[in-house]
Amino acid sequence: MKCPFCEHEETKVLDSRSADEGTSIRRRRECTACGRRFTTYERMEDRPFLVVKSNGSREAFDRDKLLRGIMKATEKRPVSMDTLNQLVQEVEIQAKHSYEKEILSSYIGELVMEKLKHVDEIAYVRFASVYRKFKDVNEFMEELSQFFNGGKGGKGESGKA
Repeated sequence: MKCPFCEHEETKVLDSRSADEGTSIRRRRECTACGRRFTTYERMEDRPFLVVKSNGSREAFDRDKLLRGIMKATEKRPVSMDTLNQLVQEVEIQAKHSYEKEILSSYIGELVMEKLKHVDEIAYVRFASVYRKFKDVNEFMEELSQFFNGGKGGKGESGKA
């Protein structure tokens, strides 16, 4: 493993432990040249599933893209990166276990909104306002009303494509 600081090609593993609920291995490493320490993650390679977008196009699931979208919703909110990574991990696992090769982007959006409800209400409202593409204030107010009255909100769709 190449050192990210000095690019020396020899490092030693100081510690290894299971991460992400057993789906990856976290390794603490030290460069033999400069002595600096860094962390790497090893994940099992698996077949990506396709996300079917609202316009019918398909693209491979991208956990980083999902994380960026959630980060925008939680910007300037008291939500830690660990919480965001955990949320993305849960959505990815749930999506993989629900369907085989293709999943609707709307299903992923519903999963994210359901999880954001329990993380941060403001982030939920921000994400919902972008995800649901409200046509007017009345639709937005209806979503808020359903949220605060304990309803699921939105129309929801089956995840199978």
